[in-house]
Amino acid sequence: MSTGAIIAVIVVLIVVAAVAAFATGALRRYRLRRRFGAEYDRVVGETGSQRQAEAELAERERRVRSLDIRSLDAPALDRYIREWNTIQEQFVDAPAKSVVGAQSLITAVMKDRGYPTESTDQIMSDLSVDYASTLQEFRTAQELSGRAASGSATTEDLRQAMVHYRSLFRELLGEPAGIGARSAASEATASESATAPPDTAPADTAPAGSEPQDVSPNGADAPSPVSAARLPQER
Repeated sequence: MSTGAIIAVIVVLIVVAAVAAFATGALRRYRLRRRFGAEYDRVVGETGSQRQAEAELAERERRVRSLDIRSLDAPALDRYIREWNTIQEQFVDAPAKSVVGAQSLITAVMKDRGYPTESTDQIMSDLSVDYASTLQEFRTAQELSGRAASGSATTEDLRQAMVHYRSLFRELLGEPAGIGARSAASEATASESATAPPDTAPADTAPAGSEPQDVSPNGADAPSPVSAARLPQER
C-alpha cells in the first residue's frame, strides 16, 4: 500500500472516530437533558461548563443506583396518607406548623424508601435523578419554609409551600417514574367500580356534585388518597 493510501486510511479512521465521539456525546447530552429537564440547565449555569455539569449529573445517577431505594408497602402508604391528611387539615388553624409537619413527613418518607436524609444538598441531588420534574417545586417549598421559620412568611406563602410539598409527596409514595399516590383501599374501590354492571349504579353512588367518599371493600372508612388540597386562599 502506498504512503498516500495509508494516509487516506488514517484520515478516514480519524474522521470516523470523531463522528462517533460526537454522536456519543450528543446522545448522552440528549439523555441527560430529557431526564433532568430544568435541573440540567440549572447545573450548567451553576458550574459554567456543560461538560462539567454532565459529569456531575452522571455521577448523581451512579450514586442513586448504588442506594437501596425501595417502594413502600401498602400499610406504609396508607399510614403516610393518613398523616398527610391530618397535617393538611391542621393548616387552617396552624399554617406554619402544618408546613413544618409536611416537610418532616417528606423527610420520613424519603428515609423509609432508602434515601439518605442527613444533608439538604445531598437530598436535592438524589431527588433530581428520579424526581426532576417536581424538584423545583420542592426547592421553592424549602425556601418558603425558611421564611416561615423566620416569621416573614404570609399565609399565601405557606399555602404555596404546602402545594409544592404535596407534589413531591405524591411522587415519593409511588415508583420513581412518578405514580400518583393512592391508598390500597382506593385501588380496591376503583377495581370494584370497573367491574360493576354498566346498567347498575354502585350502591354508594353520591348525588352529582357531591364530594367522593373513599370506602374500603368491607365498608369501613378508608384513608383518603392524597388529592388536590383545598387549602384556604389568602383574602
